[in-house]
Amino acid sequence: MPSVVLFHPEIPQNTGNIMRLCANTDTPLHLIRPMGFELDSTKLKRAGMDYREYATVTVHDSFDAYLLAESPGRLYAFARNGERSLAELSYGPSDALLFGPESTGLPQEVLEAPEVTASVRIPMTPHTRSLNLANSVAIAVYEAARQAGYPFASA
Repeated sequence: MPSVVLFHPEIPQNTGNIMRLCANTDTPLHLIRPMGFELDSTKLKRAGMDYREYATVTVHDSFDAYLLAESPGRLYAFARNGERSLAELSYGPSDALLFGPESTGLPQEVLEAPEVTASVRIPMTPHTRSLNLANSVAIAVYEAARQAGYPFASA
């Protein structure tokens, strides 16, 4: 499974839900500071329930520190106006799915970083603005899992 990367996450409940998703799909989760909460937040714990111990979570001090430490194979940056649909791409275990903060999405300088392989959109109706972050991550993770034959599923 590719990893999930949250750039400056703001809402602990979303991150807790994503942590739970990552625990259930054996997907590494990377959090890039600053964050709008502490990892010991009650809201984060409530949303992540007791799955935190099963999630592989790494915190990085900056985007550059993440890139240096992880060196993803392909870095797919999810944005509302992404150039490619998530279904057009193939995903591999060394890839990373990058998502921005809830209030603003990824900044232009991150979207244009040379390490970004493609900007990716999740198809939706033209009259809507965005999906919830946790829902967006779930859609992307399960598309990658579908392509990989659900490697985490028990027999």
